[in-house]
Amino acid sequence: MKRGGKSPKQTPSPPNLGWLERVLGHDFNNPDLLTQALTHSSATPDRLQSNERLEFLGDRVLGLSLAGLLIESFADEDEGKLGYRFSALARAESLVRVAENIGLGPYLILSEGEEGGGERDNPGILADAMEAVIAALYLDGGLEAAAAFIEGQWRPLMAENPVPPKDAKTKLQEWAQGQGLPLPEYRVTAEDGPAHAPWFTVRVSVHEMKPTSGQGPSKQVAEQAAADALMEFIEEAPGEAVRPGVSPKTKNTGAARTGIKQEKGK
Repeated sequence: MKRGGKSPKQTPSPPNLGWLERVLGHDFNNPDLLTQALTHSSATPDRLQSNERLEFLGDRVLGLSLAGLLIESFADEDEGKLGYRFSALARAESLVRVAENIGLGPYLILSEGEEGGGERDNPGILADAMEAVIAALYLDGGLEAAAAFIEGQWRPLMAENPVPPKDAKTKLQEWAQGQGLPLPEYRVTAEDGPAHAPWFTVRVSVHEMKPTSGQGPSKQVAEQAAADALMEFIEEAPGEAVRPGVSPKTKNTGAARTGIKQEKGK
């Protein structure tokens, strides 16, 4: 036996999954699929054994199931309105809401470092794991099992918006077009964190307005946060918004809620 050497990275033991299976509405024939769906890349020496590949598949299964639900539920809406609804339901924020609703966080398999850093509640990690769990349902029980879970969890989210919702980027683009201004420009200004848990800062600017920035675990989320910050300012002071050099004011509540950080005027 070799002594004194550094022990290899070990995958933590999987949690008891019985309760989670009940919440998901499916008894797994291959529980290893569910375990893999819960395994963050930091917790295994082999990334192919993490949930990253399942996340890729789960995103597509979710998209197909949501599209079917929307077609069935909103027979009188055209493609554009359905698209607004789809974008809102497929966003990371919706995945996080479902993950929190079913209590997914305690089941995640993380490295000691991620666990100690409080990453069990990281929205990006929760959203990715939720997609991976959907993929595990699909692989073990077919589309019927995955679609049943998705309908049960996402239909209440669908009911929250009687009018098709528009995301912040869409609202900002339409506002700029209505003002006869150039389209918003987005630029990544910072990328922090390890490869498996990045944190992006994106700046958005419209014409001569002072830019705002947003942060999130992906470029898409950060772009939405930045657009949301700028739209919030525009909606609060529509007359001031189009004046060159007018700077959005920092709102602590918005920053705490969405991770938004407004640019300071120079």
